[in-house]
Amino acid sequence: MMADQKAAVESEIQTLLGQVPPKDLKPLKELGLGPFITAVILANTRSLQKYEHGRQVLAMAGLDLCERTSGKCKGQIVLSKRGRRQLRKYLYMAVIGLVANHKAFQSWHQYNVRVLKMKKQRSIFKLIGKLARILVAIARSGETFDAAKAEPLTRSDAA
Repeated sequence: MMADQKAAVESEIQTLLGQVPPKDLKPLKELGLGPFITAVILANTRSLQKYEHGRQVLAMAGLDLCERTSGKCKGQIVLSKRGRRQLRKYLYMAVIGLVANHKAFQSWHQYNVRVLKMKKQRSIFKLIGKLARILVAIARSGETFDAAKAEPLTRSDAA
């Protein structure tokens, strides 16, 4: 019974994704995101081509930074969480899946954790920002994903 419902939902998602223009699907498919996560991201952002920068997608998801303050105290910098929580959740799940299965995201996560000495959770949130910027850049330019273009600059490259 549950398997039948799951199959019905998956076929419905595939049907709906078939109606989306290929230029909107291209960035999400190139990175290997599944149909469900692709559908949720597109449902929350609409066309990724309308964004100037990935920061706008992050702000829509509530992943932009703000300062928690009260009348007398100056607070700490935290995520605003004033946005679409479903988009925030599925961007997080997309990055977790990419860190597990995508070579470029695995290497960036390892670089953040080992070289930059970040905690794993902080590295994941940094990669969510990178994912948003990559998706918008691919959607706007129409180019294919190239991990070399998105590589972080190391100290030897900057010198």
